Formats: sequence, structure tokens, C-alpha cells
Amino acid sequence: MSRTSRLPSSLLRAAACTGVAALALTACGSGSGSGSTSTGSGEVKVGLITKTDTNPFFVKMKEGAEKTAKAEGVKLMTAAGKFDGDNAGQVTAIENMVASGVKGILITPSDSKAIVPAIEKAKAKGVLVIALDTPTEPESAVDALFATDNLKAGELIGEYAKAAMKGKAAKIAALDLAPGVSVGVQRHNGFLKGFGATDKDVACAQDTGGDQSKGQTAMENCLQKEPGINVVYTINEPAALGAYTALKAKGREKDVLIVSVDGGCTGTRAVKDGKIAATSQQYPLKMAAEGVKAVVTYAKDGKKASGYSDTGVTLITDKAQDGVASKDTAYGLENCWG
Repeated sequence: MSRTSRLPSSLLRAAACTGVAALALTACGSGSGSGSTSTGSGEVKVGLITKTDTNPFFVKMKEGAEKTAKAEGVKLMTAAGKFDGDNAGQVTAIENMVASGVKGILITPSDSKAIVPAIEKAKAKGVLVIALDTPTEPESAVDALFATDNLKAGELIGEYAKAAMKGKAAKIAALDLAPGVSVGVQRHNGFLKGFGATDKDVACAQDTGGDQSKGQTAMENCLQKEPGINVVYTINEPAALGAYTALKAKGREKDVLIVSVDGGCTGTRAVKDGKIAATSQQYPLKMAAEGVKAVVTYAKDGKKASGYSDTGVTLITDKAQDGVASKDTAYGLENCWG
């Protein structure tokens, strides 16, 4: 999914190591730590393939993989698509990594269905394949999935929004991702579950692709359709900030509750500034770290990770509501990404 934020210089340096070309396998770091792709006696190699190498979410994921690979004394190979949706680039990266002798591959699939044949070929050669953040379709196509529980992430902000409304009648706008995308569907359904609502209770639903400018347009459309909207669910924080811009232009930014998901640093600062009421924070660094450790375990004793591992989600807000567990933005900023 699309995640948009400004990159600090330290993360830009990390992103640069991956390179722009989707097919390139790049070495980052030095010595016997992460990144070397040279062969050696008894060497364990781990592959990481992300959707892009510039999105701050995936930069943080790569940072976690590099740190853990260095601590575990294994080699990390990295690759990324040229753009979000570059399935062909990810397929070639899998093929290159298998040919280079990786023991396991961690991947955030750009196309959850189209990537499956390449994954199956890698598994047939004895490579452990773990999906990070985004499940494959079917989820069983990989050995394991390390990801946020997106249904729970949506449910948390739904529960928060319901409590914050304090019994006031809600007119809901849902700024979604795109039709059929599992992450977006799960977050949307989770929000409705947490709020105690159904799609019939949504006054306006618009797709945004997780993009800030499209989020703004979607909010403008919803306000035109239903001027009385007072609760806005958004797929991610860029869409939330787009909604805030549209609401501010109408003088409505103070009387409409916006909730979101992701926990990037830009989004968390927006919660601190009062632009977003609450967000569910996820942890890309942990996804990658746990993935690398799983490959190391497989290399040592042949034990394969399996099934789904929840890497956690935390509700972040400075306006806590009774009965809804949350952490403040100080905690959020200590654990954010981007």
C-alpha cells in the first residue's frame, strides 16, 4: 500500500544502499555484517525484497533487517521494485537471490497473487519464504507471515472513535485504499467492527490509494455529498492529512474526528498537533528483525517458521478515552518510522 512521508537524512542514506534498479542485489554495511553478497564457507545468506526502496516504511524495514543480520553474523541481500506494484522486478529479484544461494527470502509482495509462482519455485529449491506486512493470496503460499493484525488496527481506532463521540450520532466517511486489497479491507472492516457499525452506516466511502492528494479530493467529494460528516476513517495517515486539508478549507477541522492507521513519524506528529485524533501504530522494523531471526533458525536446525505472527499494534493518541487502551504521542514518536 501507499505510504507517503518525508525521509530524514539518515534513512535516505539507508535507502540509497538498496539502489534504484529493481533487479539489483545490493551490499550495504561492511565487514562480516549485513550486505555482503560474496560466498564463503558456511555462510548464511538472507534476502529482503521490498515493494520500493524509498518509501519510509520499507526503509525502516530494511534498517531492521540490516541490524539483525549484523547481530546474527549473516549476510543480507536486498532488492526492491522500481515502484509499488512492480511484480516483474520482484520475481527477478527472487530468481537472482535463489541463484545466489540464499537460505531464506523475506518479501513484501507488490502483487499478492502474481508473485506466488515465483515463491513456489523458490520453496521447491529449499528456500524459506516469509511474507512481511502484506500477505500473499493465498496466505499459505509462503511458509510464514510476519505482519500487523490489520483487522485489530482498524478495530482499535473504531473503538476509540465510538468512545470519543460520547453517544453523539455519527455521520461516517470512509477513505479507503482500493477495491479488493486485503490490507485495506481488513482495516475498513475492523474500524466498523470497533465502532459497532456496518457499511450501511457509512455516509460516504471513497478510494484514495493511500495518497494524500487523493485523500483530500475524496474528503471534498464526501463533504459535497454529506456536509454533516463528523467522523472520518482513513486507510493511512497521508489520506488522513489530505482529509484534514479539505476540512480546514471548509472551517470544519475542529469539529470532525479523524482516525487512521500506520504510525509513521509524520502521522504521529499530526496526532500530536491535533490534526488526527488517533492512529494505530505498526512496526516494520520488528517485522524484518523477526524475519531474519527465523531464517537464521532455519539455517541452524532446519526448523521452519510457519503461520501468522502478529508484530503488534498500539493505539496512539493524546486524548485518551475510558475503556480504550492507548499510548501517548511521546511513546509514538519514540517508536515511529519515516
